[in-house]
Amino acid sequence: MEQVWQDLYAAAKAVLKERRVSEYVTCGEVAAAVRSKSGRIYTGVCVDTCSGLGVCAERNAIFNMITSGETEIEKVLCILPDGSCGAPCGACRELIVQLMAGHYRGVEIMVDHKTGRTVTLGEITPMWWIP
Repeated sequence: MEQVWQDLYAAAKAVLKERRVSEYVTCGEVAAAVRSKSGRIYTGVCVDTCSGLGVCAERNAIFNMITSGETEIEKVLCILPDGSCGAPCGACRELIVQLMAGHYRGVEIMVDHKTGRTVTLGEITPMWWIP
C-alpha cells in the first residue's frame, strides 16, 4: 500500500475521538482525511446534531481544505467508529462532484484499509448529473 494511504489513515486516526460537545451535539465518531492536489492533508470529524444540521467527516475535511485555499482533491479516506474505512455518503460525493466538475472521476477513495482496496469516485458515482 502506498505510504500516502498510511499517512492519511494516521491523520484521520489522530482526530478520531468520540465526544459530546453539548446536550445536543456529538462529534468525532467518524474521522476523515483528504489529500489535496498540492499534497497537503486536511482532516475533519463528523458533527452530529439532534436537528439534522450536522456534517460528515469528509465534508468537514473538504471545508478545511477550501478554507486553506485549495479546491482539488486527490484522495479521500474515512475511518468509521470500528476503525474500518468506508466510502463517502451521497452528500459528500455530491460536494466533490460540484467542487471538481469535469475532473472528479479520478479521485481515489480508500474503502478497505486492511486490504488496501480503493475505488475511484467515478466508479461509485457513474451516472451523476454533472458529467
